Amino acid sequence: MKKKLLFLVHRLPYPPNKGDKIASFNLLRFLAKRYEVFLGTFIDDPDDRQYRDKVGEYCAGLCAPEIDPAIARFASLRGLLTGEALSLPYLRNRVLADWTDHMLRKQQPERIVVFSGPMAQYVTGRIPEGTITLFDMVDVDSEKWRSYGKQKAWPMSWLYRREADKLLAFERRMASEFHSTVFVSREEAELFRKLAPESAAKTTYRIQGVDSDFFDPTAEYDNPYPSGARALVFTGMMDYWPNVDAVTWFADHAFAKIRERIPDALFCIVGMRPTPQVSKLAEQPGIMVTGSVPDVRPYLAHAHAAVLPLRIARGIQNKVLEAMSMQRPVIATPGAMTGIQPFPGFNPTIDDDAGALADAAVGLLAQDRKADAAARECVLQRYNWDANLQRVARLLESGQVEPDL
Repeated sequence: MKKKLLFLVHRLPYPPNKGDKIASFNLLRFLAKRYEVFLGTFIDDPDDRQYRDKVGEYCAGLCAPEIDPAIARFASLRGLLTGEALSLPYLRNRVLADWTDHMLRKQQPERIVVFSGPMAQYVTGRIPEGTITLFDMVDVDSEKWRSYGKQKAWPMSWLYRREADKLLAFERRMASEFHSTVFVSREEAELFRKLAPESAAKTTYRIQGVDSDFFDPTAEYDNPYPSGARALVFTGMMDYWPNVDAVTWFADHAFAKIRERIPDALFCIVGMRPTPQVSKLAEQPGIMVTGSVPDVRPYLAHAHAAVLPLRIARGIQNKVLEAMSMQRPVIATPGAMTGIQPFPGFNPTIDDDAGALADAAVGLLAQDRKADAAARECVLQRYNWDANLQRVARLLESGQVEPDL
């Protein structure tokens, strides 16, 4: 008979079409093979209502109240009065709180997994005795807000720095309550050990994965680009500020130099919900903004290279793994490549200088499109979901953190 597991996730883990959903869905699928899973989560996009039953197929019980992000953002301002991180009231919901209390009292789960820091507020101080707990923070979220504070002008700089300080205090307190705290990369784990030395011995990491069967470069894909275009592609959610910053910076500081030397160069920005700032980039010569597309694979398959100029990045980037799985040459900033292990023959261009990234792009665009076989081999050997989540399985059985790999 399977043990019972309470799984709390900040967003419905389906469809796996963005970074956190890719990770949470694969974790749900992995856990459902081993445990009787009771999932508490939120539907924060009306389009996701249709996937509730799909997610329910993996669960013995499901609670997924809907939240409106605009209302939740307004509600989060209560944190200014209570002195807590704004991320906590943003994800505070009476329906989910009552359901979680019921699960803890009636089901008494033998295992608890929390995915994303603020969701730990639902179990703090109420964990049943003997239950093994795992806190998957994914990234050090407080440091993301600190990075925002460095980029923004006052008063937002003050608000983001406040959020960083308050959220870090919460993260540290929650890490002290759980048997293990897990991050998406060795680098994130090492950072948190420094920020929370009292929990260093209980802090570890898992490794992200990619569906290499889905991101298959040998499949046939129709060319989505204009005839004769030599494309550089960026994929991601385009209302997420680090992505907005990345494509804007690349367009302003690198792409004009590329177009001077490769007149038919195309910079294609692929992703849902582009902000007005991103949409406006399409007014520049050679820049294409697609908005939502049914499948990103054709855009990767027919690109000369994937450009990933993230200046604010936490953990392993799914967009990097997907490009590698599709055998695309990678041109990236150092932050975008965090957690990607060196691999024989895989030689991406990694630089934070716009001129160097432009030179690398020109070098690739001046040739016929070529495949990077070593990039895919790296993915096949090192970024398999089931293999990499075995560490999570061991943590949930023993409650003990292993030495780093």
